[in-house]
Amino acid sequence: MHFKNLLVEKKEGIGTIVINRPDVRNALNRETWLELREAIKDVGGDNEVKVVVITGAGDKAFVGGADIKGLSERTMFETLEWEAVDILSELENLKKPVIAAVNGFALGGGCELAMACDIRIAVENAKFGQPEVGLGIIPGAGGTQRLPRLVGKGKAKELIFTGDVIDAREAERIGLVNKVVSQDGLMDAVKDMAKKIMAKGPLSVRLAKEAINAGTEMDMEKAFLLEKLAQTVIFSSGDRTEGIAAFLEKRKPAFKGE
Repeated sequence: MHFKNLLVEKKEGIGTIVINRPDVRNALNRETWLELREAIKDVGGDNEVKVVVITGAGDKAFVGGADIKGLSERTMFETLEWEAVDILSELENLKKPVIAAVNGFALGGGCELAMACDIRIAVENAKFGQPEVGLGIIPGAGGTQRLPRLVGKGKAKELIFTGDVIDAREAERIGLVNKVVSQDGLMDAVKDMAKKIMAKGPLSVRLAKEAINAGTEMDMEKAFLLEKLAQTVIFSSGDRTEGIAAFLEKRKPAFKGE
């Protein structure tokens, strides 16, 4: 599949999507958003891909934000039909773990893209923020909803109301980032994380992700029921039999995802 604004690579079970517009800090215009949707479908539907990684081209930006010219030309009705929220929901609910390799600025839509991933690993000089209020608009790709769920309402309101940009260490401190690494060590850290996940039961990882995503939007009683049902499904799987047998036999499990 050919993309104008993205690079997609599949290797050793990892599907990597690179936002490839380094001349504009990998800014997201509508064309890039739509290509991202197709890339998500591509890696999501490939049974050889076990973990998805999203990053930006170059060493300056993950995604520096939206295409401002495009914002200036967008009408009210076009905004109502804007696809970005749906695309990031598709990414968030992908039946595979997704890691954001944040290699620089992750502002506006870039921060929202990173938040839709399951895990965020950032370089030391990465910057995060939702500066939209400075343009007289608000975060429009899920930022007002995902940010408070990750860092709490108070901190999310502070960041969105002020438009402040924070560094990677502060992002890690407040729970927006899972891990901070050196620039040279980013992709190694991401691959190590991906390989660690791929060594686990794929059905277990998938159902754990679904239980977390759905359960955190329910009251505890319903969430516990969801978890119990997910566990019940796993107990009927071959992976559960293999995983326990491998532990008792002191060997590595050979999971098949079924």
